Amino acid sequence: MKRAIVIPARLASTRLPRKPLKDIAGKPLIRWVVEGCLKTGEKVILATDSEEVKEAVSGLGVEVVMTPSELPSGSDRVAHVIEKSDIELVINYQGDEPFVYPEDVKRVFDELIRGEEVVTLGKHDKTCYESSSNVKVVLDRRGYALYFSRAPIPYFREANENLYPIKHIGIYGFRRGTLLEFVKLPQTTLERTEGLEQLRLLENGYRIKVLLTENFYHGVDTEEDLKLVERVLKRQK
Repeated sequence: MKRAIVIPARLASTRLPRKPLKDIAGKPLIRWVVEGCLKTGEKVILATDSEEVKEAVSGLGVEVVMTPSELPSGSDRVAHVIEKSDIELVINYQGDEPFVYPEDVKRVFDELIRGEEVVTLGKHDKTCYESSSNVKVVLDRRGYALYFSRAPIPYFREANENLYPIKHIGIYGFRRGTLLEFVKLPQTTLERTEGLEQLRLLENGYRIKVLLTENFYHGVDTEEDLKLVERVLKRQK
């Protein structure tokens, strides 16, 4: 089955204007993401509505697909790309996730090959619990998502140092048919309430497999995120 990583990158951002072009250690955020994804050895496609974002990755040899600005989400951009291709398995690697680990990418594709419809990543992280910037996920015993929320979940009635909340990492693997079905579904009540599009999948009965990782991930939404990410990337060089 043909597969690819698609990186959606929209220039307009409400929380951090012109986010894909923000400088991190001498190069734009989107370039860090693309370079990391290319190191996995997978086919990589950048889906953007901006010529400036396209120019920011020039010379890397990545395929760029220009997408309409009016598409409402990254998932819609990814679907726009694969609908016109023969790609059967796709990872939506968000354009504000500068940390890329080939082993995690492989695990996501492996689960899709085994038949999972939607696969994502999570990490035990007690530091994320109170922050509404960090999405948390609770799982069933087989590793499927029960719920996602920006609120502190689960509620710890008693302190237990051996239990940690799971931080959701916004990287998604989809089978082609599932993604194309998903983006055609109307927004749901919980999705609108939490501002989390993955709840649309759960409300419509789709299962989301969550793979736990020990690797460091940190998306960029604020100036503080930029500073933290830059410190870590400099250490990793």
